[in-house]
Amino acid sequence: MRSPVDLWVYLSTSPLIWLTLTLCTWIGASEVSRRLDRNPLVNPVLTSILLLSLVMTVFDIPYQQFFEGAQFVHFLLGPATVAIAVPLFRQWAQVKRLLLPIAAALFVGSFAAVSSVVVLGTLLGLSEDVVVSFLPKSATAGVAMAISASLGGSPSLTAVLVILTGIVGALIVTPFMNLMRVRDYAARGFAAGLTSHGIGTARAYEVDETAGLFAAIAMALNAVATSAVVPLAAAWIGR
Repeated sequence: MRSPVDLWVYLSTSPLIWLTLTLCTWIGASEVSRRLDRNPLVNPVLTSILLLSLVMTVFDIPYQQFFEGAQFVHFLLGPATVAIAVPLFRQWAQVKRLLLPIAAALFVGSFAAVSSVVVLGTLLGLSEDVVVSFLPKSATAGVAMAISASLGGSPSLTAVLVILTGIVGALIVTPFMNLMRVRDYAARGFAAGLTSHGIGTARAYEVDETAGLFAAIAMALNAVATSAVVPLAAAWIGR
């Protein structure tokens, strides 16, 4: 049986060290979040990003070296993206009953997310490829990166914006909804999933099961809506 020292020597010379570190960091961050009653300021995603970035900075680890080991997690983005259709399928009867308000919220949310990028990009004088990379920021990462790549944007830049959007949304969704006096957890969850994709959905599940369910539905629907709206916006920008 190998000792912990032998295991460390093996991992330190293997790309698996970064996969192991990523998983351990996430488990630790999740435990801290649980012990602090899921306070949004200790969101596990944000905490994990900060800790891993600190390790890479302190030990001068190139991102490509880190990604060589952590790419196994990245590979799971594909199956995870497909799996977001599961809650939509399971709750289709409930979705049909609320089809009109869901459709209205989906249209307004998707339009606002895309049009705000176009307006700000124009005001700030951003280049077309940067704006295109920003456009799908409110969709889940797998879908957003694929859209960005197909339209000539930078998938890496898109991934950064997707994560930032999700983290900011997860941080402010609860206090913002309280401020707006939105008490319906279905509406709160749908808004979180629509604007903050997977990270917002995870936060919604922490708050309330109904909120989490509708957040997952919104995330799935917005992935489809973003796939349709963003190419139109990109074509308008490049006209």
